[in-house]
Amino acid sequence: MFPTFRPDKQKLPPVSRPRRRTGPIALPLARTVRGDMPAAGHAEREGVGMALLLGIDNGLTVTKAVIFAENGQVLATARRRVAQSMPRARHVERDMGDLWTQTAAAIAEAVAACGRPATQIAAVAATAHGDGLYLLDRQAQPLGPGILSLDSRAGDLAGAWLRDGTAERALALTGQVPHASAPSAILAWIRDNQPERFGRIGHVLACKDWLTFCLTGRIGTDLTEASTLFTNVGTQNFDPDALAVFGLGALRNALPAVALPDQVVGHVTGAAAAATGLAPGTPVVAGLHDVTASALGSGGYGRGTVAIVAGTYSINETVSAEPRTDARWFCRNGLRRGEWNAMSISPASAANYDWFLDTLCGSDRRAAEAEGRAFHAEIVPEIAAALSRPSSAIFHPYLFGSPHGPQASGAFLGLHGWHDRGQMLRAVVEGIAFNHRHHVDALRDGFAPGAARLTGGISRSPVFAQLFADVLDMPVTTSDTDEAAAWGAALCAGSGAGLFDSPVADPRDLAALTTIYHPDPGRAADLSRRYGVFNDLVAALSPLWPRIEDLAKASHD
Repeated sequence: MFPTFRPDKQKLPPVSRPRRRTGPIALPLARTVRGDMPAAGHAEREGVGMALLLGIDNGLTVTKAVIFAENGQVLATARRRVAQSMPRARHVERDMGDLWTQTAAAIAEAVAACGRPATQIAAVAATAHGDGLYLLDRQAQPLGPGILSLDSRAGDLAGAWLRDGTAERALALTGQVPHASAPSAILAWIRDNQPERFGRIGHVLACKDWLTFCLTGRIGTDLTEASTLFTNVGTQNFDPDALAVFGLGALRNALPAVALPDQVVGHVTGAAAAATGLAPGTPVVAGLHDVTASALGSGGYGRGTVAIVAGTYSINETVSAEPRTDARWFCRNGLRRGEWNAMSISPASAANYDWFLDTLCGSDRRAAEAEGRAFHAEIVPEIAAALSRPSSAIFHPYLFGSPHGPQASGAFLGLHGWHDRGQMLRAVVEGIAFNHRHHVDALRDGFAPGAARLTGGISRSPVFAQLFADVLDMPVTTSDTDEAAAWGAALCAGSGAGLFDSPVADPRDLAALTTIYHPDPGRAADLSRRYGVFNDLVAALSPLWPRIEDLAKASHD
């Protein structure tokens, strides 16, 4: 039998009291947002008389706590940076105790800023980055640092599985091809390279499950997160055969109990209350994977729609009433049993745009910020102007990864001396949209979604949103939703507390919050031609990528 939810009396990691950071890496710790729902009255805007919900959203570098009124109004948001460490090539980690410390401090800041007593928070839920690994020993203490989804130490092992048939067997049984940051690959790497650590594994958790444990002292996961581990794609339950595919049968008793995302799994402990300012006994629900949380919070979770998150990762997902497997997407569990979420993903999205601004426009960006100007707002007109003119410049957005294997790399192609910054940025943004189309086309083959819902920082620009509509040649909807992933977690919390009938029962007027961008036929046809060249260049360069990567290994004798 797999374990069930159980209380654990082990001491939680120590938590420092909230303190404001100083220096160049400081982030705003809390902000109170008021008056941004003009159609509502003052009392409604302030959430007066309404229950409160806390959504925790932990990314790869920042952990956030957002307090919502039950109508979706953001009352306070607090952020803390969580340091990453890269002790060697391809290892991307962070201290689990520090993650809890910073998250607890963010919660405390948000509670203090919202202007309402913590006793009015009806429930709490967390979401966080998926994949990666957060291990506890048999005494429920952290077993080394948490491993982030950017970690690629197991890349060679995942590649070997593609060649020896393991990946094919895994796809048939679990609905997913294992990849470098998949828990299966990381655990197999630890087994082969850190046998002593492997032998001490007591509990295999995801990031948000660690935070839930710190809040409640209870060990478990939820349905969506469980499917990043060793679930049978048909039954949606953990399957010993799935462990056996990877030679990990010894971990059967280390897998967590599985709850629904909106199921109450514990209550805030006294120790967690002292660290966070939450009221002891506040209900905590299981929470969910951040990809699903973003789709839910933006109103894009459902059949017939592809939810797109243009962030660090290119995330593209749609919901199905049956499990359909393909190497081009992960077939993972949805919010409910009998529901599946097809995710086509690669680390090749808006991080490329941020890299360009930071690396090639750094001095201009810093000067603008020093003068209180929004550099992004200044740069968008350059991109818009470039989009109105013909250009031969193409960009492959594979600076941090790709859907074409770990050896792919980024590149400008068709670049000439007369191209300016705006045309280069146009190529970058187009390349990002083209990579999303690569994933969306795969989902269209399997599920035929008729529309897209776009979230992520890049979606806030009408120029970029229209570009996505033209590249995808389908209507694209954006949502004026602050903190979509945190709101997705809060919807689960509200459902668990009985405020909503289900996590998808969003109380907001979604129509009033959305803008629909329709493709322009002429621009869509031109971009389709450019997309064809983009793909032909991928095919032409693919045999050269290993040779290019080998240059970094060349001797300097």
